[in-house]
Amino acid sequence: MDTGSRLKLVRESYKLSQRELARRSGVTNATISLIEQNRVSPSVSSLKKLLEGIPMSLADFFTFDQPPREHQYVFRANEQPDLGRHGLRLLLIGASVPSRQMRLLREQYAPGASSGEEPIVHAEGEECGLVTRGTVELTVDGQVSILGAGDGYYFPTTLPHSFRNIGADEAEIISANTPANF
Repeated sequence: MDTGSRLKLVRESYKLSQRELARRSGVTNATISLIEQNRVSPSVSSLKKLLEGIPMSLADFFTFDQPPREHQYVFRANEQPDLGRHGLRLLLIGASVPSRQMRLLREQYAPGASSGEEPIVHAEGEECGLVTRGTVELTVDGQVSILGAGDGYYFPTTLPHSFRNIGADEAEIISANTPANF
């Protein structure tokens, strides 16, 4: 499959408009349109910049297997695209579900890995999750909490928040957030 068609397939699978992907990646809407029409071929660095807006790695982009089977209700481990980077795996469950109303992730943090230097803030929505293993430092609106296996959280995504694995072993969180297009 050509790069333009693949970009359109991935973007639509993640329920992103060209405008939203442009905003997230810092690339113009016109550039995305030209790439998707195969009128422009992006450089590797340009494509990486675009994919950061999803987020998705180059490897995941070129192995993205869509569209889904009709009425798919089960998503095997190998059917969960990894949206993470830098020691953090964000495995998206149900990426191909049309009109998803929430995003469900299996988050795997290597020792010392975090959600990033800057706190995460979204324009709207809610987020909740459950730590299934490891020790995670969660900061929400400046309030720091240490969570272990079995501990959960729930907060509005408009509050600045961040996650960091402070344990010696991998930590895992099962999380959900709305709306689905973060």
